[in-house]
Amino acid sequence: MSKELNQLCRRIENDTSEIRIIKDLTLRRWQKALRDEDYLGSVAFDLHSFYQGTERIFEVFAKSIDRKVPSGDKWHRILLEQMTDEIPGVRPAVISEETRVALDGYRTFRHLARNIYTFNLDAKKIQRLVENLPDTVEKVCEDISLFLDFLKESGGR
Repeated sequence: MSKELNQLCRRIENDTSEIRIIKDLTLRRWQKALRDEDYLGSVAFDLHSFYQGTERIFEVFAKSIDRKVPSGDKWHRILLEQMTDEIPGVRPAVISEETRVALDGYRTFRHLARNIYTFNLDAKKIQRLVENLPDTVEKVCEDISLFLDFLKESGGR
């Protein structure tokens, strides 16, 4: 395995570890938000951070492997969809369709959280995202781990 590929894999492994940490922080803060709504903004920011971290991994793959990073006003959605596509002769899909569907709610929430005041947050929407977060994080991390295995086995062709 080349030095660059090894560095890429280590970086992504570190990023997935951080995604697991943000999941734990989110769940802990959600328990506080159930008792004190002033924590709701913190939970929203954590959910935003989870998706942002996941998207950052996808950007690395798009740039370094696909050599094609989406642009334009819908680039977040396009990047997520790009990660479900196999590129024949280059790479398999990075994530499953099931994982893409799970992540899409966080993608749309990320946009919403960036564009509203925290006092307008919808606690029920946040609750659904928090409840789904452990399974979503596991799906993301498992898919990325399998993809990293592919990269290591293939030597990053």
